[in-house]
Amino acid sequence: MLQKVVRSTIIDAPIERVWAVLRDFNSHAEWHDVVESSRIEGNERGDQVGCVRSFTLKDGNRIREQLLTLSDKDHKSTYCIVEATLPLQRYVATLTLKPVTDGRRTFWHWESTFGTPPGRERELRETVAQGVYEAGFVNLRRYLQQGGDLHGGGNTTSSLPRALPVSTRRVGLSHYGAADVLQPQSGEAAAPRAGEVRIQQRAIGINFIDVYLRRGWIPSLLPVSEASPGVPGMEAAGGVLDVGENVHGFFSGDRVAYLGPVPGAYCGVRSVPAEWVVRLPPAIEDEVSAALLLKGITADCLLHDLGRVQRGTRILVHAAAGGVGLLLCSWARHLGATVVGTVSSEAKARIAREHGCEHVIVTRDYRFADAVQHACGGVDVLVDGLGEAARDENLASLARRGHWISLGQATGALTALSSDMLGAKSLSFSRPVVFDYVSAPGQLAERAQRVWNALAEGAIRTPVIERFSLDAAAQAHARLESRTSIGALVLIA
Repeated sequence: MLQKVVRSTIIDAPIERVWAVLRDFNSHAEWHDVVESSRIEGNERGDQVGCVRSFTLKDGNRIREQLLTLSDKDHKSTYCIVEATLPLQRYVATLTLKPVTDGRRTFWHWESTFGTPPGRERELRETVAQGVYEAGFVNLRRYLQQGGDLHGGGNTTSSLPRALPVSTRRVGLSHYGAADVLQPQSGEAAAPRAGEVRIQQRAIGINFIDVYLRRGWIPSLLPVSEASPGVPGMEAAGGVLDVGENVHGFFSGDRVAYLGPVPGAYCGVRSVPAEWVVRLPPAIEDEVSAALLLKGITADCLLHDLGRVQRGTRILVHAAAGGVGLLLCSWARHLGATVVGTVSSEAKARIAREHGCEHVIVTRDYRFADAVQHACGGVDVLVDGLGEAARDENLASLARRGHWISLGQATGALTALSSDMLGAKSLSFSRPVVFDYVSAPGQLAERAQRVWNALAEGAIRTPVIERFSLDAAAQAHARLESRTSIGALVLIA
């Protein structure tokens, strides 16, 4: 007959902090006193479903266990014994966490079923109940109270001492130019200063501002030299390694993302101000965040703050099959707008239509105004990432009282628009910088949540993602500039 052992407790720590430790299948060697040593076989990650941990207990027994399920959404994992010197037969255990009402404590439920040899039922039940579960509760409480997880132990992101610099890979440039000026380098990530969070980055977003920086179009933002190469990149996602003084709400192992107005994201480890950082929901993978967060918040600002898009609004989106373009088309259509987009190929036109672009104009020579006027009689909102080459066509595409939002300058900087040009149709013009829209406390988290909500509601879709290794950043830039990419490009650190 199968034995069943059930134990529960309350841990005085937020669920995110407890789960950051327990989701690592190999963390028990850091916090559980009965474990002498442990390793994950085959060099797999400790959160990889199917991985096997092989460990030795301090009493000499040896056990191999396999991770069967892992749910960040439910804070739940299941595992089984595949081989052991202890006679625990068909052993399957489930670990579940739930937040306590006050949000700062965690309910931990641990249960298992197993068979035993005749006559050893009570002995082995007590071994599991007291020696494993109850002792584990005590051990983890002590571990968290002593800040063990904040020193990097017990999570998959690091086993680093607190407040020490660490080596990291990065991609930088010593002079401005074409994509091939981006070169992999070895560097060092300083320990977090007061108010900073140090992050082990797993996915890094590529945005057109990175191209502008590499070309030297904004030298004040990214100064470069042989002695001090510049590192591009404005956003990334990963796990918290450690935090500096006066940082509250982030713990080692937390899955987070960030975006900020200072470049430097093309690296493996980075310390950034805590106000740039948001915790990621379990349903949002690192790569999705890197592909979506900055572009999604940009789309939110353009549609709601600047364009005030609603039912009946006519909007023109250039590069409609790009990272921001697809989000704008889908979200604007969800809001009831008439969406017109320009793309450079029929393949991109199909993608744009699938994402809500009602009228798609295929053009490689930046001629589109006649088609826009034919489609909808001119647009109320125009989102322009093209720049100078599309200047006159943009003016011709706008309806009276239209709003021209200049988002980028892929074809070169836009020459000045005179007041007479704008006054001819009572046009307005804006040149927003998205970081100014998330600069006040709480704004980043609020806008990020709006993006995640839009994704959950179907207002936007999970973007098409092209992945490149960090060392292949030059190839990723060349791909972005080729006008052949669709969706978002992400570097994997």
